[in-house]
Amino acid sequence: MLVRSRLVTFAAALLAAALTVVVPVAPAAAAPAPAPCPIAPASPPIAKHPPAPVPPARPDSTVGGDQLSTGLAMPPGSTAPAGLSASSWIVADLDTGAVLAACAPHVRHPPASCIKLLTMLTVLPKLGDDKEIVTATSQDTDIEPGSSAVGIVAGGKYDLHTVLLGLLLVSGNDAAMMLARLGGGAGGVPATIAAMNDNAQKIGALDTTAKTPHGLDANGQFSSAYDLAMFARADFNLPRFAALDGTKTAQIPTETITLPGHKPKTYPGYQIQNDNKLLRGYSGALGGKTGYTDVARHTFVGVAQRGGHRLVVTLMNGEQRPVPMWEQGARLLDWGFSHESTTGVGTLVSPAPTPSPSAPPAAAQATPVSSSNFPTTLVVSLLAMAAVLVAGAIFWWRRASARSR
Repeated sequence: MLVRSRLVTFAAALLAAALTVVVPVAPAAAAPAPAPCPIAPASPPIAKHPPAPVPPARPDSTVGGDQLSTGLAMPPGSTAPAGLSASSWIVADLDTGAVLAACAPHVRHPPASCIKLLTMLTVLPKLGDDKEIVTATSQDTDIEPGSSAVGIVAGGKYDLHTVLLGLLLVSGNDAAMMLARLGGGAGGVPATIAAMNDNAQKIGALDTTAKTPHGLDANGQFSSAYDLAMFARADFNLPRFAALDGTKTAQIPTETITLPGHKPKTYPGYQIQNDNKLLRGYSGALGGKTGYTDVARHTFVGVAQRGGHRLVVTLMNGEQRPVPMWEQGARLLDWGFSHESTTGVGTLVSPAPTPSPSAPPAAAQATPVSSSNFPTTLVVSLLAMAAVLVAGAIFWWRRASARSR
């Protein structure tokens, strides 16, 4: 009788423990909401423009650090410069990769002509010497009417150096098409676009999907302030790019074109100037890239060097007022140079993050007990043990009863 009593008591205790486990635990306190980006309103207001496209849904990116996921990321006790109209931006050390400050750096926006940094990163290693003579085609000049162009002429012969400067100085969409065609080899422009996306993945610019080599609005084309900084960092590690991008003026030569059945036509030469005003208005400026479309609004990349340090700033989805975009970039550079010694809020990854390997087939792997299913597993085990012991107690009780009869 004493054994039976103790057995029943122990079974009841196990059952109570099992039931206790299933009592819901109060959820942990929610993490504080990220600080919003300090966006300066345009004054006077900007006229209506096409709505920004919505990128495909995905989890928030934490490439480069958890603080870069969403919202404002600043060192403790510091504030962002005033007058920033861009809804996404970043300032980082071009050499170490340390991100000094950022706001919504992984939010995806149309990149406009700043995607040309990825175009250059992709085609420059594939192109010949700057003095190589290349011939323009009608495909190269088939761009959106009224969009930025350096003015190459189908049938015209140019040295490669001139075409490269045409892309970087005046953001020539015709030059971008020509370089993408040449860099793509037999595959032409489509091959270059595919290579652009491959390169973005390889260097860790996982927010980017390129659809064109020039950045004119295209369905599904996105990038981020973080990725633009990654492109700039990779580009400025190429001495050839750095020399091209820091050029302030260039000369487009006179071209005489003779088409079949037509008299020769002469196109007078002219000078082009770098449209990145940072090069003229900021001490230590090395270059960068500007961009604009009605949908993307203004985008900007700027690189400068002071005291042996190179910083990069990128801004997306901004306006030219209350402060011009290049001046917004200059303010971020000033802030960055004065906060170089502070602890960063993230990093520009190098090399690219490696995707997780595919899981082995279910039959070939053990099933670990995760923290999420542990309570359920414990409850089932305790209930099973309690049931066995209760059944044993009942069996013993019946057996004892039978003997007493």
